[in-house]
Amino acid sequence: MIGWLRGRLAAKNPPALVVDVNGVGYECEAPMSTFYALPAAGAEVTLRTHLVVREDAHVLYAFGTEDERRLFRGLLKVSGVGPKIALGILSGISVEDFMRCIEAEDADLLVRVPGVGRKTAERLLIDMRDRVREFASSATPPPAAGATGAAQAEAFSALLALGYRPAEIARLLKAVDEEITTTEELIRRALQAAAG
Repeated sequence: MIGWLRGRLAAKNPPALVVDVNGVGYECEAPMSTFYALPAAGAEVTLRTHLVVREDAHVLYAFGTEDERRLFRGLLKVSGVGPKIALGILSGISVEDFMRCIEAEDADLLVRVPGVGRKTAERLLIDMRDRVREFASSATPPPAAGATGAAQAEAFSALLALGYRPAEIARLLKAVDEEITTTEELIRRALQAAAG
């Protein structure tokens, strides 16, 4: 098992990133909560990881905090929740908000996450109730500033990869303040609008 990676952030294209560790490029998928805190490409980065082995692929998932990784692992234990849904949950809801949602038994908030239907939300509430105490709260740091006009296209691609429909993505991005220029902030605002 690969527990963590420390190296140079070679590329980031939400939800995928590449970390160069001594000349070996590790391709990872990460939730948007991790992307918000990533430095610019070329900077040194340390990420916790979780390897999922499937019949057709080995997929490495990367997380900025131990809390995110522990929640991801906890979500994978819930029947009907795979890595894609777990990544969507972590992208749409912070660890702290997810814990509050479970404690408040708020299935409506969970249903807003792409891929989570009513039955899955109810299963999450039941299965995760006992695990809530195991997870520590984590705050998402603000995103890094500075980006280009390609931020809209990158945000669109990331939201598409998270399971949103193109028409819905266009509506969400249109509602975001035009002064926002970073991909991470565009995605964050769009996800907040979808949850709100």
